[in-house]
Parts: sequence; C-alpha cells; structure tokens
Amino acid sequence: MSKIRFRLLVYFAGALLMFSIVLGVLFYFLLSHYNVAQHKNEMEIRAISIAETLTVLFEIDAPGGPGIEQNNHRLIMQGMEVSDYLHIIDDIAMSYIWVVNRDLEQISRSHGQSSLRYQDLPPGAEDVIMQTLNGKTTFSESFDPLLSSPSITAVTPILLSNNEVAGAVLLHEEIDLIADDTVGVLMLLVVGMIAAIMISFIFASLLAGRFTNPLAKMKAAALQVSGGDYTTVTGIQQNDEIGELAQAFDSMTEKLGAASMEVEKLEMLRRDFISSISHELRTPVTVVRGSLEALCDGVVSHPEKVREYHRQMLSESIFLERLVSDLLELARLQNPSFVVEKSDVDLKALTEDAARCIRRVATKKNVRVNVTCREGEYLLFGDYGRLRQMLIIVLDNAVKFSPDGETVEVRLTSDSGSFVLTVCDNGTGISAEDLPHVFERFYKQRSEQNKSGTGLGLAIAKQIAERHGASIEIRSDSADGAEVVITFTCPDTLKGSIPVAINE
Repeated sequence: MSKIRFRLLVYFAGALLMFSIVLGVLFYFLLSHYNVAQHKNEMEIRAISIAETLTVLFEIDAPGGPGIEQNNHRLIMQGMEVSDYLHIIDDIAMSYIWVVNRDLEQISRSHGQSSLRYQDLPPGAEDVIMQTLNGKTTFSESFDPLLSSPSITAVTPILLSNNEVAGAVLLHEEIDLIADDTVGVLMLLVVGMIAAIMISFIFASLLAGRFTNPLAKMKAAALQVSGGDYTTVTGIQQNDEIGELAQAFDSMTEKLGAASMEVEKLEMLRRDFISSISHELRTPVTVVRGSLEALCDGVVSHPEKVREYHRQMLSESIFLERLVSDLLELARLQNPSFVVEKSDVDLKALTEDAARCIRRVATKKNVRVNVTCREGEYLLFGDYGRLRQMLIIVLDNAVKFSPDGETVEVRLTSDSGSFVLTVCDNGTGISAEDLPHVFERFYKQRSEQNKSGTGLGLAIAKQIAERHGASIEIRSDSADGAEVVITFTCPDTLKGSIPVAINE
C-alpha cells in the first residue's frame, strides 16, 4: 500500500473515530436526559392514576353524600384497607408504591413491606412529602436508603372531591432500569457506527485509490521522462485538480520534447557553424602562411613576385577582416539583449541613400540601379543604419550576380497597410535546391561572382528584418534572375499612386 493511501486511510479513520466518539458521548447524554424525562413523565401519569383510584378509599363525607364520621373527618378505610389495595395493584404496577395517610401520619408500602412513620424517613424525604401534601407533584431521590437500589420517586397528592389533600402516592422507579434502556439504545448505536465505519473504510479505500493511482501513473511517467523519453504521457483524464496536474505534466513533457529537439538542432547548428567557420578560415590562413613561409625562406625573391605575394596576403587579410566583422555583426543581432536604436525613418529617403551608395560598385560593372517609389509618406519606426545595411546587402548581391550592362530595379510601394520594397535583378538566378538555404550562415554559391563573399550577408539581412518586424523572402527562376521582397508593417495605408522614377 502506498504511503499516501495509507495516510489517507489513517486520517479518515481517525477523523471518523473522533466524530463517532463525540457523537456517541453527545447522544448518550441527550438520550439519558430524554429517557429520564420520559420516565418521569410516565411515572407522574401512573402516580396520578393510582392517586385518583385511591381517592375512593380516602373520600370524606361531603354534604348530600354517604358521609361517615363527618364531625372529625376520619377516613372511611384505615391503613389495612390501603394495604389490601396495594396488594391488589402490586403485580400490576411493577414498581414500589407507597401511600401516605395524612391524618394517621403513616406510610403504607407495597410488596408486603411494613408501614412507616414520618420519623422513620431519611433526611429530606419528609420535606418532599410535606410539599406534596400541599398539593404539589414532585420528584426526589431522597428515599434511596429505604429502597434496595438507587431510585427516582414520583410523589403526587391524593385529592378529594373538595380539592382537599388526603394523602400522597409515592411511585419508585429504579435508576438502573432507566440506565438499561439508555445503554441498550447506545449499544445499537455503537453497533451501527462500527458497521458504518467498516463500510466507510471500503469506500475510503476506493476513494484513496482515485487519488493515489493517478499519482502512481505520474510517478512512472516522470521516471520515463527523467530517462530521456519525452514522448511519455500520463493518459489521465479527470475533471479535477489531479487531472489538471496531469495535463500540466503532459504539457511540460511536450515542451521538454520540443526543447530537446531544439537543443539537438542548436547543437547541430553549432557543429555546422564551427565546421563552416573552420572551412572558411582554413583557406585564407593557409594562403597567408604559405606566402609568408615562401617570403621568409627566400623561395620568392623576384620583386614582382614579392609584390604579388604581398597583394595576395593583403586580399586574404581583408577577407578575414570582413569575415570576422560579419560574424561579430551576426552574433550581436542574434543576441536577444542587443538593443536596436529606433527612431522615425523615412523609408523612401533610406532607399535612395542605399541606391546612391551601391551605384559606386555598380558603375564598375556597367550595371544601372533604378529606384521607383510611389508618392506618399513611407514613415517607419526603426534603426536607420541597420535598415540601410540590410538594403545595401541585398543591392550588393543583386549587382554582384547581374551581368554587365544589366539593370537592377528597386520598387517601393504600399499595399494593404504595408510597405513593400522589391529588388529585382536579371542575373543567373538561384536554383530550386539552393533557394531554401540562402538565409543560412556560410551558405553561398560557389561561383566566380561570389568568390569574395562570406556567406553571412543574407543571414545578417534576415536578422535585421526580423528585428524590425519585417519579412524578407527571395523568389527566383534560374532563367530570369532573382527577386527579393521585403515587407514592412506600417500604421496607415498610404494612398499615393503616382510612380516617380529616380535614376542617376
């Protein structure tokens, strides 16, 4: 049995036992009080009934009645007649009955017992009789010394027809008989409670299982998850807190699985990154080292050859510097704590600025860069320098892969609350196999046009676009060049529709 299940049963049993004890004690006192009250009420009724019967024996001769010894108010029947009456009702009453004769100041007793006089009564008993002879029904336990066991006595007056008190009836009831009734009912209650506790234990065990069984399942699932199995689910469907805990556990497992896959992916990217950067660094470092060794060993001594070696080392050093700069730039952009300084930016002016800058490179290849913007405002909230850097990277690639004499088209439009910047070239295009990978680090086409590229430009451009909530995508047909589309979300839809061409 599990610890929690055992504890639940112990707690439940303890609570139920305490409840039963408190309820039993309370019930015992209430039942005792009720039984005593009921017995007193019954004794009073029986005593009054006997007193009414005895009235005939104690009747005084009233005017117009049978009247015997009227002058000194003597009773018709003396103590012996009362004793005979008590002998008659002795077996019927099933209790000790005493009759007090007020005039004779004596007490007749049933069950063949001899009569008593007032002075034979125990302390306090005579006072009770005096109260009754004054017309008051009372109860007392003062007669115990004259009885065989502790008893309750009901004392009621014998009233004549003229409301004169001729005597009193004392009806004794043993307290043990009253207690026996209470104990009997209490025993039934105890038996019922024991049966209820046994039945409750069965239901408590089933209820405890409803709590502990799901916990056992979650424990087994947790052990599997700790072993690396993130596909584990508890399979618990309950509409309560345990069900919510199970759902949270399954959700956590699912997220752990996704995080594990992400970690594996990042680890793979890290290995690929190290492999790629090692590959990119190996060639220029090897060239620089080989050239330096040749110069230092005196293998190359001709002045023209020495200058060629120097130019080659300078070119490789420039490439290394650019590679390191791009790596640092990409690392900064990918760092969540890196803050992009944003302000209001005129996208139209920024596009014209980037186009003027790239035309210096394009002129060397005899490539034209045309910019077309629709009239209107193109205001953004962003980092001017970073956005300019992103656009120059895209324009540089377009110029780099464009044949001599071709034109690179730059179009800025607004559409459905967005600014759309499109850069089109008529170069060699990108194959369908290469297109999904163009934004990956160190991914570049191995071509003559891209021999100086580091493979990090488009990755940097994508990071800048994402930092500004923009999207960037490349569409290409290997026969018709490539098209880069950058979409910015703007607060208002611009209404400008008149194209304005800006050419150098």
